[in-house]
Amino acid sequence: MNTKRSKPCPICKKPRSEQHAPFCSIQCKDRDLAQWFGDGYAVPSRPASPEEIATADWDTQE
Repeated sequence: MNTKRSKPCPICKKPRSEQHAPFCSIQCKDRDLAQWFGDGYAVPSRPASPEEIATADWDTQE
């Protein structure tokens, strides 16, 4: 017997779906994606100075 409990959906806290993991549905998956697109989430870091932005090497592909 497997007693391991999975974490709930991070958006609505309902049980997660195997098909849409870690979310419970496509709606919660889309809500999370919209948060990223709308700057609702951010990765913490220090602000870049204008000089760093101007001299950044954006083409890092080899």
